[in-house]
Amino acid sequence: MLKDRITGSKALMRALQAEGVKTIFGYPGGSIMPVYDALYDYTRGEKKCFDHILVRHEQGATHAAEGYARVSGKVGVALVTSGPGVTNTLTGIADAMLDSTPIVVIAGQVPISALGTDAFQEVDLVGVAQPISKWSYQIRHAEDVAWAVSRAFYIARTGRPGPVVLDFAKNAQVEEIDWEPIHVDFVRSYVPYPKLNQEAVRQAAELINNAKKPLALVGQGVELGNAQAELIKFLEKTGIPAGRTMLGLSALPSNHPLNVGMLGMHGNYAVNLKEQECDVLIAIGMRFSDRVTGNLKTYAKQAKIIHLDIDRSEIDKNVKTDVAVVADCKESLPALTALVHKNDHRAWRDSFKPLDEQERVKVIEPAIHPKEGPLLMGEVVNAVAQQAPDDAVLVTDVGQNQLFATRYFKYHHKRSICTSGGLGTMGYGMPAAIGATFAAPERCVCCFMGDGGFQMCIEELGTIMEQKSPVKMIVMNNHYLGNVRQWQDMFWLRRKSFTKMMNPDYALIAQGYGIAYEKVSEREHLSDAVARMLSTDGPFILECLIKEEDNVLPMTPPGMNVNEMMLEI
Repeated sequence: MLKDRITGSKALMRALQAEGVKTIFGYPGGSIMPVYDALYDYTRGEKKCFDHILVRHEQGATHAAEGYARVSGKVGVALVTSGPGVTNTLTGIADAMLDSTPIVVIAGQVPISALGTDAFQEVDLVGVAQPISKWSYQIRHAEDVAWAVSRAFYIARTGRPGPVVLDFAKNAQVEEIDWEPIHVDFVRSYVPYPKLNQEAVRQAAELINNAKKPLALVGQGVELGNAQAELIKFLEKTGIPAGRTMLGLSALPSNHPLNVGMLGMHGNYAVNLKEQECDVLIAIGMRFSDRVTGNLKTYAKQAKIIHLDIDRSEIDKNVKTDVAVVADCKESLPALTALVHKNDHRAWRDSFKPLDEQERVKVIEPAIHPKEGPLLMGEVVNAVAQQAPDDAVLVTDVGQNQLFATRYFKYHHKRSICTSGGLGTMGYGMPAAIGATFAAPERCVCCFMGDGGFQMCIEELGTIMEQKSPVKMIVMNNHYLGNVRQWQDMFWLRRKSFTKMMNPDYALIAQGYGIAYEKVSEREHLSDAVARMLSTDGPFILECLIKEEDNVLPMTPPGMNVNEMMLEI
């Protein structure tokens, strides 16, 4: 029998095929050139099985892979060269690690004979990436390709997802081997799905059944575990009100009667204050970020804490837990639902309403329905949310645009939000939105950016132009790095140190890229401009001229108690 003898580069193509990869975001270079030569045959003709998206910067490749992963639920893939090519991906890798996003970054490397010689574009990628990835590995020989790729995808997508980095030496790309597929579904000492402890479930159910004022905190773990339906069954049986973290916003529809808003520094007023009043707090797939808890010394000290999480390292890391249920929430939520009593907690839920009304009158109405003055970010987000399809995907950059967008957008379907939570990466928005359009081409993708974040990865307009990615880009231009400016005004004696921005003519930039564009500055023109944007085929840039000193409220000042949230400045 003739052996199927192929190069390591072609072995990579077959290994990616075996993992079901359809889309690759990448940028070629010297050390990855053999792979790109192999890729040529797999992206055209009868043999085509991949779409390769040529980004304009390697950081864009990782963020696009993140957006693809977040919306599709699959592993995103980025392909880059060595040296500066791969160091440009480190921000995206760290972002994916903090937000539990499954991506695999494959980078070229110098031949193993040149390792340690300071060869051209040599970087110790494994050493650099190890602290910010779930696994990093150097492929030194072609015979290791099938095993390494299968292991990488297994680690990236199982358990608590995250980024994996493969450092592909150039000699391994050109060596020939006898192809043998390998499927990895076990790694010694890696237990992605801990065994559910039924006694812990029983203890949690007992606390919930005896609670008078229970409160659920819903995180992205529900989305990552595809447990949205299981969450709703649990909440509807118990009648427990639920707040959502920023990354968990679409785990529970905005219009669900048990949704009581967004948690955190700029979340909703009632749910943040009620964290300090509840008697049982049930955290589901969330990590008690400092932006949620405020001052840990005073956070929820009156409550019994139940923590459902797949990652044992999160238990007691920030908040001391009374009962820990360590398992996939797809498994733990139904087990808990079977043991809890049916309830509605009507009086407890009604106690949220006066606080909700305070926020509506003091914050929400002035933000989304102002009577006069320049446009506000809240009203722009609201105008888009009112007209966008129910299954629209929200993508944001980082800053005030992110905080307003996540507060005022509407979420009706799962996997409807892409935003940089843990790392807070400016420049994330545009490339992540590109990835989202490839993950769900049938869904409308609305990307909100500030003028600062828009310019951080503005080169990806070239990718949008080439791919005709139908991203609806809403640039909220206030000529400031708005979030930093707000903090300078509040905490640094209004000393606006280098936050004022001189911006280019975005109309000319849009024209250069052949992207539809409109500018709006008057309130009476906003709704029609949004309608034209949403009805236009392909990409669109809507520049909105915003009040320069628009502030995000409510706000819990850093280091303060979560119930010391401010409704006004």
